[in-house]
Amino acid sequence: MQKNILIIGATSAIAKATLRMYAEQNHNLFLVARNEALLHTIAEDAKIRGAHQVEYQACDLADLHSHPSLLETITATYPKLDIVLIAHGTLPNQQACQASVETTLQEININALSTISLLTLLANQFEKQQDGTIAVITSVAGDRGRQSNYVYGAAKGMVSTFLQGLRNRLNDSNVQVLDIKPGFVDTPMTADFKKGALWAQPEQIAKSILKAIDNQRNTLYTPWFWWGIMLIIRTIPECIFKKLKL
Repeated sequence: MQKNILIIGATSAIAKATLRMYAEQNHNLFLVARNEALLHTIAEDAKIRGAHQVEYQACDLADLHSHPSLLETITATYPKLDIVLIAHGTLPNQQACQASVETTLQEININALSTISLLTLLANQFEKQQDGTIAVITSVAGDRGRQSNYVYGAAKGMVSTFLQGLRNRLNDSNVQVLDIKPGFVDTPMTADFKKGALWAQPEQIAKSILKAIDNQRNTLYTPWFWWGIMLIIRTIPECIFKKLKL
């Protein structure tokens, strides 16, 4: 059965890996990101891989006022959406955020408020549909604030809490709300980081996303071992945790 799938932030590494898998399953795709030229290339690739129909729209997602018209364009093409994956975001420089309120607020806007804005609009549509899946990529960083990236973590934590409330609200509407919490992923956004055993590839994350959607999961730590890592981190007493250099 062909599904109508919306991918927001379609040029990100995890989103590209995910949409390629959906393309191979012959689904209909609507892709959204800021770079129109790159979107075109990704859309053509998805068609070659087997997508039944592919549409795209360039949009600066940091501009919250553009979201209503964006959703109007999407629903004019696909009046019913079966799956939405929100995957856009940035990895801010923590030191730059500490030095600038403006930079901090910009990062909070793109990593939290823009997602919450889109979710507010999409939730109303899915509530009317009475079915479907809303999936959002957050991060394990949102589970606990750490000195090395607490602006990013705060933004992702805000989205995760919002998703909890949304899941509670939409439960009776038969709508799955999936919070995807990747650990370290080898993408262009993390190109400057030294890689190790805990790092995963985008394709690995994408496979786990498709499986979690199919299995109607609420929260996905991916790869799987991050569930245990973050359980330990969350349970460390604050009197000890605040002294750690994480």
